Formats: sequence, structure tokens, C-alpha cells
Amino acid sequence: MTYYNESSYENTLLELFQNNLGYEYLYGPDLNRDYKDPLLRDILLTSLQIINKGLPSAAIEEAIRKIINLEVGSLIQRNAMFTDYLRNGVQVSYLFDGKQESKVVNLVDYLHPENNTFTVINQFTVEGYKIKRPDLVLFVNGIPLVVIELKSPAREETDFSEAYAQLRNYMKDIPVIFDYNQICVISDMSTSLAGTITSREDQFMEWKTVNGQSEDHQHVNFDVFFEGIFEKSRLLNIFQNFILFSGNGTESVKIMARYHQYYAVLKAVKSTLTASRSDGRGGVFWHTQGSGKSLSMVFYAHLIESKMHSPTIVVLTDRNDLDDQLYGTFAKCTSFLRQTPIQAQSRKNLEDLLRDRQVGGIIFSTMAKFEEHWGVLSSRKNIVVMVDEAHRSQYGLTERVVVRKGENGQVEAKTVVGAAKRIRDSLPNATYIGFTGTPISSADKDTRAIFGEYIDIYDMTQAVADRATRPVYYESRVVQLKLDDDVLKEIDEEYDLLADNADETTISKSKKELSRMESILGNDQTIDSLVKDIINHYENNRENLLTGKAMVVAYSRDIAVKIYKRMLELRPDWKSKVKIVMTGSNKDPEEWHSLTGNKAYREKLATEFKDDDSNFKIAIVRDMWLTGFDVPSLSTMYVYKPMKGHNLMQAIARVNRVFQDKEGGLVVDYIGIASALKRAMHDYTKSDQENYGDPNIATKAYPKFMDALDSCRSIFHGFDYSGFFYSSDLEKGKLIMGGVNYVIDITHQERDVPDHQRAQFVFTREAQILKQALSLCSSLVTQKDRMEAGYFVAVKTLLNRITEKGSGSRLSLKEINHQINELLKQSVKTEGVVSLFADKDVKFSLFDPDFLNEIKNMKEKNVSLELLKRLLNDEIKVYRRTNIVKSEEFSEKVKKSLNNYINGLITNEEVIEELMKFAEELKKAREAGKSLGLTIEELAFYDALCRPEAIRDFYDNKELVAIARDLTDTLRKSVSIDWRKKESARAGIRRAVKRLLRHYKYPPDALPDAVDMVLSQAELMADNLTAEDYVRPSTD
Repeated sequence: MTYYNESSYENTLLELFQNNLGYEYLYGPDLNRDYKDPLLRDILLTSLQIINKGLPSAAIEEAIRKIINLEVGSLIQRNAMFTDYLRNGVQVSYLFDGKQESKVVNLVDYLHPENNTFTVINQFTVEGYKIKRPDLVLFVNGIPLVVIELKSPAREETDFSEAYAQLRNYMKDIPVIFDYNQICVISDMSTSLAGTITSREDQFMEWKTVNGQSEDHQHVNFDVFFEGIFEKSRLLNIFQNFILFSGNGTESVKIMARYHQYYAVLKAVKSTLTASRSDGRGGVFWHTQGSGKSLSMVFYAHLIESKMHSPTIVVLTDRNDLDDQLYGTFAKCTSFLRQTPIQAQSRKNLEDLLRDRQVGGIIFSTMAKFEEHWGVLSSRKNIVVMVDEAHRSQYGLTERVVVRKGENGQVEAKTVVGAAKRIRDSLPNATYIGFTGTPISSADKDTRAIFGEYIDIYDMTQAVADRATRPVYYESRVVQLKLDDDVLKEIDEEYDLLADNADETTISKSKKELSRMESILGNDQTIDSLVKDIINHYENNRENLLTGKAMVVAYSRDIAVKIYKRMLELRPDWKSKVKIVMTGSNKDPEEWHSLTGNKAYREKLATEFKDDDSNFKIAIVRDMWLTGFDVPSLSTMYVYKPMKGHNLMQAIARVNRVFQDKEGGLVVDYIGIASALKRAMHDYTKSDQENYGDPNIATKAYPKFMDALDSCRSIFHGFDYSGFFYSSDLEKGKLIMGGVNYVIDITHQERDVPDHQRAQFVFTREAQILKQALSLCSSLVTQKDRMEAGYFVAVKTLLNRITEKGSGSRLSLKEINHQINELLKQSVKTEGVVSLFADKDVKFSLFDPDFLNEIKNMKEKNVSLELLKRLLNDEIKVYRRTNIVKSEEFSEKVKKSLNNYINGLITNEEVIEELMKFAEELKKAREAGKSLGLTIEELAFYDALCRPEAIRDFYDNKELVAIARDLTDTLRKSVSIDWRKKESARAGIRRAVKRLLRHYKYPPDALPDAVDMVLSQAELMADNLTAEDYVRPSTD
């Protein structure tokens, strides 16, 4: 018996909201309201009158009318309109004393949380296309702003994924409540996650702190989650400043800040306000690449605008493509920012935008546009300069002399004014804040002099623990190209020298000095070896992983073209699969023009590469897309270009984005970046150095793979699966099924072993580790070990699916056939088709006699048993939606048989026979209504009345049928009105049922239980049946 179920968890949260957070509580069925209207009208009217003191009732009523009658459009569009009302108030026009007035009616008092009414309601019924009741709804001032869907902590077959699916269904069935929604929550107690109406399941996020301190990086208690988000003042702050729409119309996405963004932005704003009153050094905001830094900058710009009273915000980057990317992010959030960002198109345009500007504006520019001779453009103090990747180009508060060889070979000396000095001279009283995805070098004095110290650090360790990013692993394949170590070292040192002693323009010109290196790395034979190895590695290890997206980083533009051409020579059918992404030049050979294209062409390529379903799988780049370019499914980067420090860390972070079950990103090195990678980690946090200082798959993933493989082998010691390496596909499929049977069998024998030590649990865990490690180190694994691992993963996948540990969806044998074929393709690259079960076009049915015989005659009796158990439970679960009594009877029968089997009282052959018999009985029970002339719900009430075994001593069958029909007629109208409005209405229904049963002289001692069962059945009728279900079937 389960003592703590979903209802218990619901009550726990109700206590938390009332006692810990101070919310008022209302019980949904007690409210007298129109179920098509999700607003609490009385509370809404009273709250708006309190918040908007001094405004006439006409203004309040007009505001309520506008939020009730949101303009026609999609759910996202209606929600965006209301979100704007919630944040900025409702602009209304009304007549007052015969004059037309215009005012703003605020829906929330953000400055005084105590003036707002916070309410939590459970079992809140909403009528849309269907009638549904979300578990918990949170209201602020009578408006439903949060929907919480719970699942039982005690039931293995349900979890937060099912809660997410339920939320998506609610959005289709009762969209009216989601017009107002700001936060969606899914929780099964062990996991609590928050998202918005547009969030994918993998975008729902934890909230790991109540007050910004003492984060639990591994796991978070449900109370920390709920108190962390829903404390009143914090919740209002999130509504006002930390939820935005990115994009326009139906394509827009609603985004809520993660906990690390929320607290870091608050710190950054506080630091900026302090700095604006002192030395102008706002600090450095270090959040690791991929963790949402660009959106954090948007949240910061929005909040600082209100705190500094319309400052001018200047956003600086050091490259045009980064300027475009960051500007694009801000431009999609115009409504949130309350102004349209402006991108400076030229030095003159930038000067015009800044000189003597008095207020407001978000202006984007590259640092190169700032001119030395401008002098002071503005001496205002409420100017904020946001610098992205601050440490990369902000060097130089002073002038310096750079010595180099000129075109004629003579030594030249040039005075260079640092970018920081040029900007400081132009905006001397501005406050400067740096944003970075990589740490500042410990030797970097200039960046600290410009910005100050760190405001907030969100490192790789935290980000991976929060699933905000995934770890990046490294594989060296330098040896495959047989390049001379001295040459590689010389290339590395030359690039270091150039990067340390010159600006970007100087580096570009000085690359002539590397022509010898280019000739070595671009040698036809070397390129041939490189491309062949990339193709081999990709096809054998990465092509079928996730979406197969990969990036090749080339040493130079010329080498990028050579790689592209050689790749197509070796794989002519890859024309749509592989493309070059780089800018063009007037000096380029004519044949390059079709490869480079214009800006619009490159934007098209970016859109195509971000599309997970597109044929564009491999992008060859030199510099483009190495920073600020996000493709979550990208998991592989082939590096043939020396990089160092933050440039290297920014580049490899392209593969660290979260996507589905992505274990991590893989960087494949052909140029010798290992030492640079280690050096780059020196300035990271101690935990990052410990966890990711050595990301080599040879020392990280491969040992983990071999340990897991040995564990799986030990478990399968008594089962001969050797035929998997050489048999036909059909035999391979049978061996997978045999392996499932074996694991179930040895688990069944371990009756006295704790669950977490039993074979099935241990094998599932080890096989999952095996799968994850293999996705990273497959190139180091022998073909035999890879096939063996593929076998264990296939057994694990099918085992989970059959025994209910995997998907919550119903099982069909056709699906198992399909799944086995997919598993074989993954493990042995077969393209054959295996059918372990008779393939049929129609869905497999538990009540199909041919199918039942096929299951019964299976050689693998343990699998047969698990399949029958799974399918019976699926059918009982469906049956329970319409008939509580019979579904419980069958559920108990199945449990009893399985317990007898588990305790060794019957054999698996005997339990299979019993389950087969139950399947036949279940089929007859579902068809019983037709022979009695009863509808689905009438049959359910008939079964409820017949539950006491002695009841048939009092009535003949015709009398029971008549009672069932009368009961249904009595309840149908009440149920359709929804009899749960008030407890008094529920009591009235209870009295009506009692009167009817007494009229038929139902046995008094059985009456209380019968009434309770009838009312429970009536709830199901309200939830699941439509008018068409009430038509009585023909008895002909």
C-alpha cells in the first residue's frame, strides 16, 4: 500500500505555500465560478482598486475588460500581450466627468509586495475544449500566473516527464488559463523544474538556492526549489525583470532566467550603481560559455535601464560577426527592453549616435570604430559600456610602440593607442562592465584596471551540474598526419608571439611570415591524410550520434578550401552535407566566390546548420562560428588550427551545449592543442581544474568504458551471447531477446538481495555508463569491444522498455520489432530487417488470440512474462479511466499472481497461464456492457453496485441494470454542470444517490461504501466521457 502519493505531495506543497510563503489557500471545488473564466473576478477587482488608488472604477473596469478580451491570435501572441500588461500596466481610455481620460492601470504593485494578493488553489477546474483540473494554480491578484503539475513520488511508472506531457496537453485542451501563464512547473518531488509555455522538456530548469547562497550543485530539495522561486518579492521580481519574449509572433520564444542568471544580474546591477558613483569600474561578469551569457546581458540591460533612469547603454565587441550576433539577440527582445537597439554602421554613425546624447539608447559597435581624435563624445555619468569578451581586445590603457618589418623589409616603429584608452577618452565618466565566458588571465593587469574584479563566477563545474552545459572531451589524432613535432611547436610559438604583440590588423599582415608553415600544413599529401582520417572518424564514430553535426576548423582559408574539395572528391554524394563558411575577399580566386557567397548566403547557411533535420552536417570554418554561435546538437569539432587561451576555450565551447541525452562534446585534435588546452585551464576555478583539467578521452572516457564493459561481462557470465559477433541479423535479434530473458531470470533468483544490488538494477546502470562512454571514445575501442558494448546497450534498452522502466507510453510488439532493428543498426551497422514477432499493419492488441499464442510460445519465458505483465498493466491503466471497480479487481489479480511467482509458489509457465486467463477475462469484462444493453458509464455503475459479493442475493440482474441506468440518469446532468463547484453541491449529489439506492432497498450495511464508489466513478465520468459516450448501445 502506498502511504505517500500524489495527493500527499499536493498537501505538502499546500502547507509550504501557506505556512512558509504566506499564500492564501482556496479549495477549487468550493469556488462558485464560471469554469470557462480562469480569473478570480472578485479578488481581481478588489486588488486593482487597492493598487490603483485614485483611479475611478471606469478605469479599473476597462483594464479588466482588456485582459479578459485579449486580441485574437495564437496562444503565444495572447500570452505576449498579457505579459506586457503584467509588466508595464494596461493603458486605458475612459470617460470621467464627461471627459476622455487616458491612464495606466497596474496589475501588480511591484514596489510593495504586501499590497498584492497571493493565492494557491488546488483542483482548479477550467473548461476549454475539454474540462481539466491542473493540480495547483498560483494566482496573483486573482490572475492565474503559475500552473504546477505534480506526479506521485511513490510510483515508478510516472515521473516529471509525464507531468510535462500533461502540461502540453493542458495547453491544447484549456488554453485560456495559459493566456496569463508566466511559469510552468513540473515536479515529482525528487525533481522539480520550471519553464514557460514555449519551453521544451530539456529546457525546464532547477532552481538551486533560496537566497543566492549555498547552491546544491548535485541535487536540490523540493522546498528549496519552491521557496527559491515563489517567495513573494522574488516572484514579482522574476515577473517584472526576468521573463522575456525573444522573437516575434508565433515564432517567438518565452524565456525565464535561470537561477544563476537571476542572482548574477542583481549583483551586476548593484555593482554598476556603486561604480557609477565612484571610479566607473563595474566589474567582470564571468559565466562559462554556453550558460546563457548573452541573455544575461539582455536581462542586465533591461534592469539597469530602470535603476539608472534611462542611461545610454553602449555594447561593444571586437569583431563584426560577434557584433551582428549579439545585436541580433538584443533586437529579438525589443519589447522587453522597451526600446529598439541601434547598430552603428560606421565610425561617423557611431560618433553621431553618441555625441551629446542626453538620454537612453542601446548602441552596438565594434571597438575599432572608436577614433583617437574624437575627444570627449559625452561627459554624462549615466552611460554604461558593456563589453563582451572584455579581456580579448580591451588591452591598452596607454599608448605603446610596436616594432615590425615593413613591406620593403625595413624595421618600422608605430605608436598604437589601446582600444581601452580610445573608448575611455570618448566616454570619460561612463561605467564599464565586462562580460566573459572565459576567465581573465592572472597576468592580465589591464582588464582589471578597466573593469575591476569579478562580480560573479559561474564556472564549468556548476554549469555541467545544472545541465546548463555539457562537458567537453578531447581526442588527439595528431599522429595520424605524421607531422614533425618541431614544426608543430614552431607553429604554436609563432601564433603565441603574434597574438601577444599585435592587434588583429597586424596579425593579419604578419601571417605572410607563416607561409612556410602553411605550405607544410596545406601539402596535398597532408591534406589527403587529414581528410581521409576525418571521414573515417566521422563515419565510424560520430555520424549516427544525435544529429551528426560536426565542425572542421581549418588553419587558413586556403586550407579550408582544400579540405572541402578533397572531402567531395572522396565523398561526391556529400555536396549537401558539407559546406564552407567563411567571408570572401576581392583577392580571392574566382572559383571561391560560389563557396563564400555574401552575408545573406552565410546567414542562410547558419539557419540551415541550426536545423537539426537539414542535410547540412559538416561545416568547414576558419574563424567564423567559433564564438557566439549556438547549435545545441553540434557534438564534434575537428581542429586543424593552432589556438590558445580564451580563443581556444571559446571555440571548443561550440560543442558544450545541452541537447537531448548528449553526454558531452568531443574535440578531435590534429594540430597539437593539448598543451594549450592545459595552459588555458590555469586561470579557471579549482573545481574546474580538478574536473576538466584533463579532458582526454583516453584517460577519462575509455577507462570508464572498459570498467563498465567488464561489469556487464560479469553479469552475463552464465549466458552465451558469442553468436552476436558472427550470426545472422535474425539470430542477433534473438540473442538480444535472450539477454533480456537472462537478466530477468537472475534478478528473479535474487529474492533476498536489496533492489539496488540486484542484477537488473546493476546491469542497467553499467550499460548506461557503457553507452555514454562509448559515445565519446568509440574511436579508441576495438571493433569486437564496440559490438559487445552495442549488444549490452541493446539488451538494456529493450529490458527497460519491456519492464516499464523506460517510456511511459503503451507498448506494442511492432514497436519492439522496430526497436530491435534500430539497436542492431547502432551496434553492428546492419541494414537488415528483423522480425522477432509476426509483423502486422494494425497495432498489436492484448486481445488478439494470435498475438497471445505467439507470446505464450516464446522461448524466452521471462520476457514472455514481462511482456504480458506490461501489456496487462497498460490495459488496466486504460480501463481504470472508465471503470474503477473492475480495474482494481484485475490489478489485484495480477499482483497476487506475480507475488506468488516472486515467492516461488508457482513457476513462470504457470504465471503466464494465469496472465493469459486474466487477459481473456479482461476482454469479456470490457464487452459485458453490450450484452446487458448498458453504456460505458452505466456498466461502471453496475459494477460498483455489484461489488459486494452478496448483493446478487437481494436483486436479480434486471433490477441491477435498472438501478445502474437510474443512477446514470441522476448523475449525468449534475456531472455535466460539474458537481464539484461546492462541497454543499457534492453533499446534495451524495443525498440524491442515497435516496435512489434506498428507493431500491439497497442493503443498509453496504450503502456507505456503495455511495463512495459511485461518487468516485462519477468523477471519472466527468473527466473522461463526452456526450457521444452516453448513447446506449444496441442490443441487436
